[in-house]
Amino acid sequence: MDKLIYTAMSGANRSMLSQQVHANNLANVNTTGFRADYERARSYAVGGDGLATRHMAVPQGTGSKFAPGPLENTGNELDIGIRGEGMLAVQVNGQERYTRAGAMHIDENGILMMGQYPVLDMDGQQIEIPDHRSLNITEQGRVSVVPDSGGEVLLEVATLKRVKPELTNLVKDADGFFQARIGNAPLPADDSVPVASGFLEASNVNPVEEMVAILNTSRQFELQVKMMKTAEELSQASTRLIRPA
Repeated sequence: MDKLIYTAMSGANRSMLSQQVHANNLANVNTTGFRADYERARSYAVGGDGLATRHMAVPQGTGSKFAPGPLENTGNELDIGIRGEGMLAVQVNGQERYTRAGAMHIDENGILMMGQYPVLDMDGQQIEIPDHRSLNITEQGRVSVVPDSGGEVLLEVATLKRVKPELTNLVKDADGFFQARIGNAPLPADDSVPVASGFLEASNVNPVEEMVAILNTSRQFELQVKMMKTAEELSQASTRLIRPA
């Protein structure tokens, strides 16, 4: 009966991990630029004496869905949405990372930030914004300002770094940013990636799909637990049969 218990246990463990992934997706349904995750598992044949008739579910980590979310008009000149494929580059703990979120702001030091992380230019450097009366970001990602002094002269400050990596070469880190799956070198800039100023990309999470998935994995977990309980009852019955009177 231990064979049945271990098979059911592996299935229950996989269901728990799946539940966590879908619950995290649902929690980020309103997170700007969030990419929904999916869990992966494979069937593993358990070796031993005789035929390999037992199989266990082995989790294979998570992947991300890269379908674009809808662009929502915010009217904020520092909000940026990516049109089509591509990502913005930011600096996270000294390393270059990539995201579809575009809610930027200027900190007290004049650095262009996304949350607590600096936004990078085409050379991989932080962007410093001078004192200005107005700011403009073009479709090509060029950041220009009208300085406080200098009339109406438009001063180009920097160009936002955009990348267009192979999606199969990306993996999400613990902070929710993407990086190259192999190696940690910065990805090359791609000036063909267009942006839309005054827009933010919504999460691509489908709340209905996630709720259905959560219900399904809950039922699967309950079934696996019942199988373990059945295995325990069969083991107890077997013990009673062989116990001397």
